[in-house]
Parts: sequence; C-alpha cells; structure tokens
Amino acid sequence: MGVPEQLAERMSMAEQHEYLRARFSRRNLMRGGAVTIGAVTGGAFVPGAVAQAAVPTQRTAPATETVDGSLVAPFGRHLAFGNDASTEMTVSWQVPVAVKKPFIRIGAHPWDLSRKIEAEVRSLYTPAGVGASADHTQYYIHAKLTHLRPGRTYYYGVGHQGFDPAEPHLLGTLGTFTTAPSCKEPFTFTAFGDQGVSYHGLANDSLILGQNPSFHLHAGDIAYADPAGAGKTADTGFDSRVWDQFLYQTESVAKSVPWMVSYGNHDMEAWYSPNGYGGEEARFSLPDNGPDKANLPGVYSFVHGNTAIISLDPNDVSYEIPANLGISGGTQTTWFEGQLKKYRASKDIDFIVVFFHHCAYCTSTAHASEGGVRQEWVPLFEKYTVDLVINGHNHQYERTDVIKGNTVTKKLPIGETAYPETEGVVYVTAGAAGRSLYAFTAPDSYEGHEHEVDSVASFINTKDGKVNETVAWSRVRYLNYSFLRVDVEPASKGHYAKLKVSGIAETGDRIDHFTVARRAK
Repeated sequence: MGVPEQLAERMSMAEQHEYLRARFSRRNLMRGGAVTIGAVTGGAFVPGAVAQAAVPTQRTAPATETVDGSLVAPFGRHLAFGNDASTEMTVSWQVPVAVKKPFIRIGAHPWDLSRKIEAEVRSLYTPAGVGASADHTQYYIHAKLTHLRPGRTYYYGVGHQGFDPAEPHLLGTLGTFTTAPSCKEPFTFTAFGDQGVSYHGLANDSLILGQNPSFHLHAGDIAYADPAGAGKTADTGFDSRVWDQFLYQTESVAKSVPWMVSYGNHDMEAWYSPNGYGGEEARFSLPDNGPDKANLPGVYSFVHGNTAIISLDPNDVSYEIPANLGISGGTQTTWFEGQLKKYRASKDIDFIVVFFHHCAYCTSTAHASEGGVRQEWVPLFEKYTVDLVINGHNHQYERTDVIKGNTVTKKLPIGETAYPETEGVVYVTAGAAGRSLYAFTAPDSYEGHEHEVDSVASFINTKDGKVNETVAWSRVRYLNYSFLRVDVEPASKGHYAKLKVSGIAETGDRIDHFTVARRAK
C-alpha cells in the first residue's frame, strides 16, 4: 500500500499508518479535509422504539457533490446486534455515490412504514497510490435502533432523498430482522471465517440462508481487500473496492441475519487509522462494550437466549503476524476474563461461545496454531470451561478432541458428546468459507469417511518462530468448502442443555457432528 517492504518489515501498524499519512499528504493526494460525522438521532417508529446514529467517528474524504438520489439505489445491507441483542439492532448499508438525507423506515408490518428516521453517513476515502485503485470514496450508512421489543420481527427499508422504500415500486427492497428473545428458547446460529468474494463464498451464503440462523459469526478475514494479510503497507494489491463486491455478495443473508464479525490479519488496513481498523469502523457498527481504550473495535460480547458470544482480536496476541502485537497492553485479556466471570455467574447463561481468527489448535500446513493465543487465552478457556471455540485463519475444516492442559482428556468421535464442566474444551477451525484451500499433513477424516490416525505432524507459531509439534488431538479434517451450524437446545434446571454442532459442506452434506452438554442453571 505504499511503504517500502524493507521498512514495513520493521514497522508496527501504527508506524505504517503514520508513514502513509505523511507521504500522501506531502504529495497533496488528499483533496479534502477531515470530515467529522455528527450523531443523528431519530424519533420513535413503534411504541417505545428509538434510533440513534452510531458513535461519531472521523473519516477523511475528498469534497464531493451529491447526485440525483432517484438514480442511486442502496446496496450491501448488513445487520448487527447492539450491546443488548434483544432490544438493539444496527442496520448498515452502502451507496455508490454521495446522497442527501439518508434514512431508514421501520415498523411491525410491511404496510406500516410511515416513521422515517435519519441515519449516519461515514465516508471512507482512499487516494490513488494506496493500493491498486484510483481515488475512491465509499459511503457507508448506519442507523442504530434501540428500545426494540425482544423476540420481535421488524420490517425495514433504507433510502435517501429521491429514493423512498415506502413507494409502491420499491417495496421489493424491504428487509426484515428479528431481535433476540428475552428468555431461553431454542435457536440456530452459523459460523465461518475467511470468506472473500468468490463462487464458493456465494455458495456458502446461500446454504447459510437455508439454515434460518438467528445470527452468523464471521471469524475474521472478511473481504480480502488486502490480499497479503501480513499487516504491511507494502502490499500493492490492496483494493478498497473489493469491499463493494463483498457487501453486495453478502447482502442476501446479512440483510436479515445479524452478521457479527471478528477481525483477522487481512482486515488490518494501515491507511485509515493507526490500529488498521478505521476502514472496518466505517463499514460495520458492532457492539461497543469491549475493553475501554484498547483500540480494538472487533472485541465485544452479546447474549442470545441462554448463550453468551464473545468476539476477540487475536492480532493483539499474534506472534505469527505481529503488526498489532500488544496493541491493547493486556487490557483485552483482562476484559475477556471479566466477561467470562460475569457470564459464568449469571443464572440466565448456560453456554459461552468464543470466536476469533487465529487458531488455538490446528494442523494446517499454512498457519497451524498460534502460540500467542495458547499463552494468553487457552488457560482462561479452561479455567472458565468455555463450551466452544470457533476459529478461522486456516482455510479448511478441522475439529479437535476435548483438550485440557494441551493434552487430550477425551477422544470425541463424530456423533459423541463433550461435557466441558469436567472434561475440557473443543476447538473448531471453520476457515473454508470461500478463499483458496490449504492442506493437511494427515489424510482427511470426516463423517462417512473416517481415517483415524494416532498423531499428526504440525507446528505452533511462537515468539521465537515456528516450533514443530506432533499432536494427538486432530479428530476431524475436511479439505473443502464448508461452514458451521450450531443448534442450541435449552433445558429445565438440572437437566442438560445442549449445543448440537454440525460441520456442513458446500455440497450440503454433513461432514461432522458432535454435542456439547452442560447442566442448565
């Protein structure tokens, strides 16, 4: 993206950001000033419901004139829960050029969208020379909805001056979303990592929509606008326009299913901010309940029914790709343990699911396992008996046996049950959402095609480099495109609540299934 490779090798993400800003400012490629996006607050649309703009942010963009809004259609709609998934939802979308007075309409019925609420625009400018594209400005729009009713389905339409989704000829552009329930109810969620833009990414989206999930977890490496993923600005292949393609591809699912993302190494884009996440903050509005002053917007938690979901940022602890190593100063791990304590003490929470990008346990020949994750977070997974850990980073499907203390405490063949309260943690790598596949050193072994081996040769990334290891915990390996489906089944107090976890191939075939069981509170 513009920093000489020999310099980028020695620079942190923040140092690369400063270098780029100084270089392109000197060349007068910034044709506009810093634009502060003000908060816009709307009124009620159903009894007790209000909308707010997301947290005001600063974006750098060239001076731009708007065009006739009737000639511009919104695209790339995507949803995200707020801090309270039962009462808050953010609707986000994109427009290809600047528009006037963007808004959202929302109501309990598609014929009752009379309330119009203003939305917030976040413009994102990428000058020529930062990557592969010419001067390019993207416009992302967000409306944060609060005081919604738990477990309720809402209809919405997004628009701007000249484009009103309530007009009869535009009713086909309406979407829906459903808030989380206020009590323990059965539900399904899906997950994967490493999607990008491809036929396979689109195929996985189509299958996910058919699962009718309450939400989807994307475990990092979202669009691959930065194809190198090393957190270095020397990557001349960076192209911010890839995000336009990605959001268009994903809209078929994300316009109705909250698309909860975590950030991976390909999601660090040095031009926009010192932490590399300025671009992501323009495109996504995620829960803002993460660690204070940690500069990690992809770290947050939310609750759906009896299940707590925690998103972490492993770029903060990664020895393999250290561009943001140590960026939180330890505050992320401190916050994480606080969340685990809180959820384990809650009478309403049975399960804790943690998702993030770099793998704690994987035998891929590409990235394998991340020592920073094992060092910082695995002891906490075990201390607080986390029920399921979902990762991406390695482009394949792999599932472990039950692990504790870096050893197998229980073999977990396909179809069997794990009891994390007494046995340990199960880890799933679900990184085959669409990008080119990696490889294993051992043969594939999946449902209907089991090929059990006693050990697998692999390695772990440490602060001293790669260290070889031979592991016994690799239970299921599938080298093709796939995603994860989790069915959550609550239970009455004292009985076993269950997570029924399935690996689903792009073909629709099931490649793995197992159960995580815990006594309900």
